[in-house]
Amino acid sequence: MSTTTGTATANAAPPPATDRLSWPPLIALSLGYFLVMLDVTVVTVAIPVVRDSVHAGVSEMAWVVDGYSAVFGGLLLMGGGFGDRLGHRKVFLTGLGVFALSSVGCALATTPAALIASRLAQGAGGALLVPTSLALLTAAYPAPAARAKALGIWAGISGVAFAAGPLVGGLLVAGLNWRAAFWLNAPVALLAVWLTRKHVPAPAGRAGARGLDPLGQVLGIVAVLALAGMLNEAGTQGWTSPVVLGAGALAVVTLILFVLAERQMEARGNAQKPPLLPLSLFRSPGFSSTAAVGVLLNLGYYGMLYLSTLYLQNERGYDALGAGLALLPTVCMAVVAAPLSGRLTARYGPYVPMTGALLLGSAGFIGWLLVGPDTPYWMLLPALIATGLATPSTVPAATAAIVQAAPAENAGVASAVFNVARQIGNSLGVALFASLTAGGGLLPGLHISALIASAAFLAAALLALSSWRNTKARTAA
Repeated sequence: MSTTTGTATANAAPPPATDRLSWPPLIALSLGYFLVMLDVTVVTVAIPVVRDSVHAGVSEMAWVVDGYSAVFGGLLLMGGGFGDRLGHRKVFLTGLGVFALSSVGCALATTPAALIASRLAQGAGGALLVPTSLALLTAAYPAPAARAKALGIWAGISGVAFAAGPLVGGLLVAGLNWRAAFWLNAPVALLAVWLTRKHVPAPAGRAGARGLDPLGQVLGIVAVLALAGMLNEAGTQGWTSPVVLGAGALAVVTLILFVLAERQMEARGNAQKPPLLPLSLFRSPGFSSTAAVGVLLNLGYYGMLYLSTLYLQNERGYDALGAGLALLPTVCMAVVAAPLSGRLTARYGPYVPMTGALLLGSAGFIGWLLVGPDTPYWMLLPALIATGLATPSTVPAATAAIVQAAPAENAGVASAVFNVARQIGNSLGVALFASLTAGGGLLPGLHISALIASAAFLAAALLALSSWRNTKARTAA
């Protein structure tokens, strides 16, 4: 699939700065993102069916579910760096192609090894297309108001897709079979390729202008994969398992080496060979705090989303489709919250809507303390709705904040950092909350986890509030 040529539209000059929102580029760049985030959770409710179909063991199924997220998180920085160096449009189209082909591989897999390999390749494709799609979106909408609206919709796709995964998986398993979830990806990805080539302009190219950072890439990948592996295994093997401790030690060592290597490379000041992750970004106002918000946000929301599916299926006896339908209120909120957040961000800046949404989510998690073995479903709705509103409202604002905090030439890396932070939050939340339920039972663990999730959202709100005050102070000065 060639990405070196395109239509006249795609190769034209960047669009003029206008507050009007053009839909074709937004649809093109959002389709791939939707598929990537959907595939994080779409197989969770189909695990028993997939296991029986390919004759997989427990460990192999863990790789089918978690290997995708681990590779996706581990390669995000590389994907962002490739986009900044080789051209965002070229890397985005390559990522779509890899994702489509590997999805076909998943659909055709008849053995655990083939399915695992295809899932890992899916994660690699997603890591190429997600950070570059944000960089292309930023270039396609140069006007601040239009950009904020576009970011609101684009970032809200993440919350919709991730939360919709169990519902979509349940519907497909009930109506067709688990392979349909992967067959669906291929035509949608090809549609995104066509729309991108036709409607998404390539930003001013720097292809070949800057070298890559192979040492930083290897160290960064190993560090993130080791951390993800530690968190994934902790939920089943325990935090004191030799495998978990070994993976944690490897993550710490490689992270230290990564920081030292990137600091040394940045100190050389060679514009032709910049570091994979310029550490100076973390000194930019709002960058570090927004990355921390990404960790805390996903730790709380997606950790509790995981426990809520366990509660509905194991405690209440719902099947896969029933659990997906029960979670529909929290999914539907993203349809309203994400565009609204984009508009509020365009009007008030990112930190005000971010703070308000996180405070709402913190209060919403408290509602899970009322949950018992026979709690009526209507009593779950306030918690589902509040947290379902809060998360997709936070993501667009936080995305806008971290992009604004980074120089334009590092837009891909900034997006990658935020998404890596969120993936770490995913793994940490699921691993931590799973270990709490394994040790003390589902309901007691659920209640403790709800308190932790509420505290995580509250801490994130305080970080956003602090960044907002610092921004006002700098503006006043």
